Amino acid sequence: MKFLITGGAGFIGSNLIRHVLASREDAEVVNLDTLTYAGNLESLKDVEDHPRYTFVRGDICDGEAGRQAMEGVDVVLNLAAESHVDRSILSDAPFVRTNVLGTQTLLAAALEAGVERFVQVSTDEVYGELPWRDPDDGDPTPSLFTEDTPLTPRSPYSATKAAADHLVMAYHTTHQMDVVITRCSNNYGPYQFPEKLIPLMVTHALEERPLPVYGDGLHVRDWIHVEDHCRGLLAAADGGRAGRVYNFGGGAERTNLALVREILRIMDRPESLIEHVADRAGHDRRYAVDAGRARDELGWEPVWTLEDGLRSTVQWYLEDEGWWRRVKSGEYWEDYGEMYGE
Repeated sequence: MKFLITGGAGFIGSNLIRHVLASREDAEVVNLDTLTYAGNLESLKDVEDHPRYTFVRGDICDGEAGRQAMEGVDVVLNLAAESHVDRSILSDAPFVRTNVLGTQTLLAAALEAGVERFVQVSTDEVYGELPWRDPDDGDPTPSLFTEDTPLTPRSPYSATKAAADHLVMAYHTTHQMDVVITRCSNNYGPYQFPEKLIPLMVTHALEERPLPVYGDGLHVRDWIHVEDHCRGLLAAADGGRAGRVYNFGGGAERTNLALVREILRIMDRPESLIEHVADRAGHDRRYAVDAGRARDELGWEPVWTLEDGLRSTVQWYLEDEGWWRRVKSGEYWEDYGEMYGE
């Protein structure tokens, strides 16, 4: 089996490449990545010389690059995306280009190449916003996004991902392409770019910097370890039904404020480091998914608890300080001030 993983130098992509190579002895992996600010080949240092791994630097909006990378490929997993909501608010044009045009260009190349399956890696944010609830209220049947929830994206980022999902389904209907769409809750784990919440808080705590929390900090997210997500992506690639959507979630809802406090507790740092900053525009109050279809049809279950996953993730950032310090130099800091204030 030969996989093309786009965006493989990013957080989820690099973890997925490592997972495929470790779990599939006969799998070949081609990594197509244009290496934007969030693409980091250091995240793949341990597999760069692997005999079943090939890196191709290329843009998914370049049809010729996509066609060449797909030579002999059985399955495409499209993870290439602009994915940070804050950046989409500051400038949405790159999101439209990569997430919409890039997906269309890949679909056309995959159709021409006759690939067996196209897996579009999407997000739970395309569903919009759920009614807020306290994760500690003990409600046994909380409202959750299902695969049948209408798409009502509320940010430029999620709007472009929803548009891409519609394109993927259109190729399935019009061209009978074998496609699967996956939508996942918030990921965390090693090699995550430190603009995202958990690595931002961990690295700031290590540097004794203030930890910026938007608004009242009561926005609720469901968290899933990236390894569980990667197992789900392979399960969908292997056993998902054509034209089907699968949600993946960790079943671990937390308010942002509670999550940050847990990180500080693990790190033995004071809560006085928390600094509430002005909320971002259109900030959705709650996301959480029902992963029942993935359990029933794919036999998938998350294995990481949030408590164990957070401890493991904090330990990784402690041990790999050189990685995140190099990442947090240069362009990252220029954008940081616009997102959170000076």
